Amino acid sequence: MEGFFMHQRRNFWVIGIVLLMAWIFMPSAVTHAADNTFKVGMEAGYPPFNWTQNDASHGAVKIQGTLTYAGGYDVQMAKKVAKALGKKLVVVKTEWDGLSPALTSGKIDAIIAGMSPTPERRKAIDFTDTYYKSKLVIIVRKDSKYANVNDLKDFKNAKLTAQLNTFHYTALDQIKGAIKEPAMKDFPSMRVALESGTIDGYISEKPEGISVTMANPNVKMIQLKGSHGFKTNPEDTDLAIGVRKGDDDKVKINQELAKISQSERDDLMEQAVAQQPQSSGKQENWFVAIFRQYGGMLLRGTGITLLISMVGTIVGFVIGLLVGIIRTIPRSGSALRRGVLKVINWLLSVYIEVFRGTPMIVQAAVLYYGAAQAFGWNMDRLVAALVIVSINTGAYLAEIMRGGIISVNQGQFEAAHALGMTHLQTMNKIILPQAIRNSLPAVTNEFVINIKDTSVLSIISVSELFFSGSTIAGQNFQFFHTYLIICLIYLILTFTITRILRLIERKMDGPQNYNLMANQDQISTPTVQD
Repeated sequence: MEGFFMHQRRNFWVIGIVLLMAWIFMPSAVTHAADNTFKVGMEAGYPPFNWTQNDASHGAVKIQGTLTYAGGYDVQMAKKVAKALGKKLVVVKTEWDGLSPALTSGKIDAIIAGMSPTPERRKAIDFTDTYYKSKLVIIVRKDSKYANVNDLKDFKNAKLTAQLNTFHYTALDQIKGAIKEPAMKDFPSMRVALESGTIDGYISEKPEGISVTMANPNVKMIQLKGSHGFKTNPEDTDLAIGVRKGDDDKVKINQELAKISQSERDDLMEQAVAQQPQSSGKQENWFVAIFRQYGGMLLRGTGITLLISMVGTIVGFVIGLLVGIIRTIPRSGSALRRGVLKVINWLLSVYIEVFRGTPMIVQAAVLYYGAAQAFGWNMDRLVAALVIVSINTGAYLAEIMRGGIISVNQGQFEAAHALGMTHLQTMNKIILPQAIRNSLPAVTNEFVINIKDTSVLSIISVSELFFSGSTIAGQNFQFFHTYLIICLIYLILTFTITRILRLIERKMDGPQNYNLMANQDQISTPTVQD
């Protein structure tokens, strides 16, 4: 048995070394932006206003923290504003729902993402003058019975939707008799729903309508004029730049916008429509075409997913192991010792209940946006993701490890204590090797869950696999094919990790049979001298 436990201790050293390397190479938790930067938040997935591409062509700007670039009308306007402010433009790719929290928490300096200055938004942030005048349209399928309508009333009984937290969604109330489907978080989601037939159409703006019809010949843009169309106010359809309350740069931005003529703005939009990412047009296998055009983005997203899930599982395992050990310490000895252990156990119970009882997506939003607003902690989004996954995993593994420890036969504790071993010695040399081995299948399952659950980190715009896939689908309009590739990559990751950890399980088991008489073979029988 001594050889078995020595074998397990070597495995502990391996885990410790991996954890140490992860800590050493982990980026700093706080980012300090230089004063000469102008950080602009946008989705980088709403062509022709903004999109993601793989190079700097057509004046695209590199997206912060990635190897990809942002292009489009919003980027060109942002470049003009940044130049007028005498600052370097930094594009921060952010989900639509995260734009306002990112601005108010100081993670970005402005929102240039096709946002309307509605009264509700003005309560939280300020807006500049208009930088683009929009017009509402409805996107439908060409083979739909709504493809040739010329009045809003003709959409009676149509299943329609729009983007969450936008004027577009409230405009649905003007269509009498229409079925108002739940709002969706972004345009790629609506395009998927339209293509799959779960909705009959969605409300958009004319530039986006031009983009989607150019990329997808199966859809059509419905433009309704005069009294037959939507009744809108300038504050609803005029797009403006969002800034923080009391921002001194607002005046300078308005001065720069005033210098840009309407003809120049029209030219910029026409260029954006013409330059937006398009399919190559080559007759090739769709799988090959997607990987040829977006392979780098998919690989980077896969790498981020693997990094977050691996570091989160390793750190979470250590947290869970420590919590499990502490919660199984016998409450004996002096009254002070028992009292301290009781308080610590209560605090650990609160930690476990809080992080197991709340969704990871909410935890990520609270840590990344809430901590910045409440305490001024401007944490890097990747570090925030690593922290959240690690702490969340630790809460689950704490109970798993505690169960693994108490599953060891009580007689082994008693035997160790009878030999004069301390509780720490007993845990280190006898109990933990067995508890870890017994808990390894559950740890493997938690690793697999972490690989899949990284997708919820899109709430803080971490460029993991799902976030990258959604960006790609929003640009190539091949939703089924793109998400099928994403599904395949997830399957490969989980299958591979499961097989690797099963090999580790068998390695930790040691030899199947122990030859207890091995040493006897080395004892020679005395011979009788003649």
